[in-house]
Amino acid sequence: MSYLVVDAEMSSLDAATGELLSVGWVVVESGSIVLGMAEHHPIRVERSVGQSATIHYLRDFDLIDAASVDRILTHFLEVAAGKVLVFHNAALDLAFLNKISRRYFNAPMLMPVVDTLAQEKLLLRRRDAPLLPGALRLQACRERYQLPHFHGHNALLDALATAELLIAHASHRSRNGMLSLRSMM
Repeated sequence: MSYLVVDAEMSSLDAATGELLSVGWVVVESGSIVLGMAEHHPIRVERSVGQSATIHYLRDFDLIDAASVDRILTHFLEVAAGKVLVFHNAALDLAFLNKISRRYFNAPMLMPVVDTLAQEKLLLRRRDAPLLPGALRLQACRERYQLPHFHGHNALLDALATAELLIAHASHRSRNGMLSLRSMM
């Protein structure tokens, strides 16, 4: 199974009012991250990035010469073909990606999705562990697997950090080195 681990940076947490600013992804095949297939794409915006620049450090100036969202979406769909999509907080990223897909193709993206945040939430509940504030943030989830600290809020770096979490999570949960896709969804 091939996985496309994706992260996006947005101008808002609300897909109705925000814009996609950048998207990054890495491919995971046979339990390994294929760094040669990693990509990061800034996206030209219609409005301003606004106050979101204080989080991801993308400024309006940085996106002037970026590719259009429809060009990036088309390329993304080509790369994603035949792969399982992976996100940390799939609902957020998919809200933006589906909004764009509906605008250009009149349909949402209909691909299998693994959400590492949902997987971690399920594991914590099974252990009767309290869901403390911040417990499901990407860095907090990585710490439970002794993964190193990373500097977040860059789409490519966050995708790589999520890919590492996916592999650690799968390794931790697998029996005899095997973990079904169904158990991850």
